[in-house]
Amino acid sequence: MPLYLCCDCGGSKTSAVIVDAAGTVVGRALAGPSNFAYLSLEEFLAAVSTAVSNALKTCTTPASVDPIPLPLTEETFAAAWFGVSGVDSPAAIATITPALGRVLNLPLGPRLVVANDTHLLAAPVRMHKEIVHAVSIIGGTGAIAVSFKEAESGLEELGRVGGWGWILGDEGGGFHVGREAVRQMLVEHDRASVASEPPRHSPLKDNILKAFGVNDVLEVLTEVHVAAAPSTKLDVAPHLLMPREKRLSTLSPLVFDAAFSKRDPFALDVLKICAGLLAEQVLMLLGRRTDSSPRLVDASEAVACFGGSLVAIEGYRNLVLKHLEEKGQVFKYVEVIDDAAAIGARGLAASFEK
Repeated sequence: MPLYLCCDCGGSKTSAVIVDAAGTVVGRALAGPSNFAYLSLEEFLAAVSTAVSNALKTCTTPASVDPIPLPLTEETFAAAWFGVSGVDSPAAIATITPALGRVLNLPLGPRLVVANDTHLLAAPVRMHKEIVHAVSIIGGTGAIAVSFKEAESGLEELGRVGGWGWILGDEGGGFHVGREAVRQMLVEHDRASVASEPPRHSPLKDNILKAFGVNDVLEVLTEVHVAAAPSTKLDVAPHLLMPREKRLSTLSPLVFDAAFSKRDPFALDVLKICAGLLAEQVLMLLGRRTDSSPRLVDASEAVACFGGSLVAIEGYRNLVLKHLEEKGQVFKYVEVIDDAAAIGARGLAASFEK
């Protein structure tokens, strides 16, 4: 029975899923982080090996109590697909691929694919036989949009927008949501300083002040900008032990709760701004293909594949889609991917068994 492996290698965990030829999940396991941007090759391989070995335990008859030893036999996997955070260059792929090939005993070539983790989200294009284009839209702590075409050789990346990290971009991601909430608080405060009307009252504003332990909007500035306190210091507010970017990204749940649970108009306005900027990045990938712009994707002939904790929330995802619709771009299909490794494994099996 042919088995297909897909690994979603991220900054918080490594997820390995194994499916049979029909796409049925027959094994899965988790291991530690495997974002290649922050790990050595040895550390990366250790995390992947643990996840794959443990996932294989349930694929044996009877199920194995002990992890399956690596490297594997040549017949273990028909093919494998790795989506790796932090892999953004041919050089990184060239470093990882031979090492994985030795661990899995797979030859370099179509049976062993290593790419950025955004590629996994595009796997649903293989489930819709009449289309060949997909756009992966990631909105989690960070944000990125990538377009693809299904070709004979596999998924071909057409365009990429965003994913620059919190200092330079990530519009529409969790850091941006927290930052924009504070910015809009300050904007309304500044506007009120020259207007006759006070700023809007907002449950979100109250919760942000409470999170920072202050009573006035302008006091937030110090709490955001001051350097992080040493981790050994005990008599300090918890947020001051965080790096500056975390102080803002951790505000994101407060914004979503206020917008969708408390129906706070101020919070909803913040999310409209963030969703709009994420949609604008997606729009850069869309349009009518011409000889001069052959890499554009026609949304009406493509699937939008959403992944990440923020765009998994229906209300926020609908804000993104509404902005796209207002710009004349409506996707033929919309998929929400909550298990990238599983959808990737099924897509891999479908591509080999068709």
